[in-house]
Amino acid sequence: MDIQIGRGKTARRAYGIDEIALVPGTRTLDPALADTKWQIGNIEREIPIIASAMDGVVDVEMAVRLSELGALGVLNLEGIQTRYDNPEPILDRIALVNKDEFVPLMQELYAEPIKSELVKQRIQEIKSRGGIAAVSATPVGASKYGSAVAEAGADLFFVQATVVSTAHLSPESITPLDLAEFCREMPIPVVLGNCVSYEVTLNLMKAGAAAILVGIGPGAACTSRGVLGVGVPQASAIADCAAARDDYYKETGNYVPVIADGGLITGGDICKCIACGADGVMIGSPFARCAEAPGRGYHWGMATPSPVLPRGTRINVGTTGTLEQILTGPAQLDDGTHNLLGALKTSMGTLGAKNLKEMQQVEIVIAPSLLTEGKVYQKAQHLGMGK
Repeated sequence: MDIQIGRGKTARRAYGIDEIALVPGTRTLDPALADTKWQIGNIEREIPIIASAMDGVVDVEMAVRLSELGALGVLNLEGIQTRYDNPEPILDRIALVNKDEFVPLMQELYAEPIKSELVKQRIQEIKSRGGIAAVSATPVGASKYGSAVAEAGADLFFVQATVVSTAHLSPESITPLDLAEFCREMPIPVVLGNCVSYEVTLNLMKAGAAAILVGIGPGAACTSRGVLGVGVPQASAIADCAAARDDYYKETGNYVPVIADGGLITGGDICKCIACGADGVMIGSPFARCAEAPGRGYHWGMATPSPVLPRGTRINVGTTGTLEQILTGPAQLDDGTHNLLGALKTSMGTLGAKNLKEMQQVEIVIAPSLLTEGKVYQKAQHLGMGK
């Protein structure tokens, strides 16, 4: 139902992940029976969780280890890993700089040119160690490095920007990336994003996307919503984009996964995204907290180094455990940030969902008090859900 903001301007209500709750049905099942497998392009994974293409989250080592554990990590092809032969001292500088000097330092460090030979080298390093080589670039970067990515034998290419659409207008001097042509010519599956609406999702699927990233500005280190005033709360955005996926499947028989990207911290957040219609999720800050992450306990937004309009910041997330503990357990924390797969399986068991498709059909209620009801002591003592 539309709400009148003022004369001549109406809006619809949109909901975030924190405002909803999942309702148990008429049956339950043992979590061991919950099937969490999903497919993206021609790759099947046991865990529907992708590590974001952020420099504080994924490097070669992380990409390989995530592959071994049954998940997936995406390497940023326009970040530190492809600008410097040895990124370690650069990452040290980012971790040690004070907050007032952070953005100027990032702008300086990311002014170093991207080296196409390093694009190929990083992909080959992941592949040589048996990992899945999933990489990410902006549309401009995709135009420049698409051929190098294909030649190096990458498995998946994520074309990402704050907002991606098939109807992009550019000055006459600039030729925008033709997404449909790019998807058609690349020999590997291409994931497109980000978007938040039914119409754009449908258009990106028609352009040949192998999957769609959903989310504008919800990330822990992203400031796009404050800088640009743009975004749609994740629960509503996922539901709208999932509806486009279902309609596209009915029309063509081609199922294109929808991936909720950003703003997810706990296992419960992941469960609610899938219940809203997502096939998988992309997360950054939860993985930035693992001991193996390249960020040294820090996490920063992809648009932070922008030379003209930074739209990200650096946050101190700390180090709380190993990648294995965070992804598959055993959990050493009680706040939902460890054993994300275990949380998903247990939630599916509680809801009686045998697989992800059944999880997408569970009942949802609007529940803004879900995370605060009865949690006075936890909040006062900064324990559990009150941290």
